[in-house]
Amino acid sequence: MPKIEIRSAVSSDIPVLIALDHSYISESTWQMEIFQEEDVIKIGFRVSRLPRSVRVEYPRSPVLLVDDWTAHDGLLVASIEGEVVGYIGLSLDNAPSTTWITDIVVARGVRRQGVGSILVMAAQEWGLQHHTIRIILEIQPKNYPAIQFAKKLGFNFCGYNDRYYANHDIALFFARSLR
Repeated sequence: MPKIEIRSAVSSDIPVLIALDHSYISESTWQMEIFQEEDVIKIGFRVSRLPRSVRVEYPRSPVLLVDDWTAHDGLLVASIEGEVVGYIGLSLDNAPSTTWITDIVVARGVRRQGVGSILVMAAQEWGLQHHTIRIILEIQPKNYPAIQFAKKLGFNFCGYNDRYYANHDIALFFARSLR
């Protein structure tokens, strides 16, 4: 495996980041269930296998992400032999003492080869440098591969927000302590 390098994004990276395939393939989803009894409301999620694999578009338009990237506190890119193959967007404003991962995208041809893990490790280091104590990753419930990825890296489910994304999809939140 070639060496993966991580660095802060520069303006010349923007067209390359936009051009990355932001979609993903999923065979399962986390389905939200709401149970209501008298004065008790219970909300849960269960894994539901889809009848077939589906290609899901990213919940944010890559072209509109440019505005988000300029507002982020950090945007790190991964490159292999000088070619940008992924990025991770970081914010410090969403919760106190927290590094928030809003976007993580890896080029389709190098997925499942450690690029995402190295980006998350770099984000954790970035968070420690910014004196945060935890890191949160937001994921669509249909992005089962990303949910499994987060769990593999030691992230735990910590909440959700209904109609979070512009497409009105739910966001699932997974957190991990940095200390």
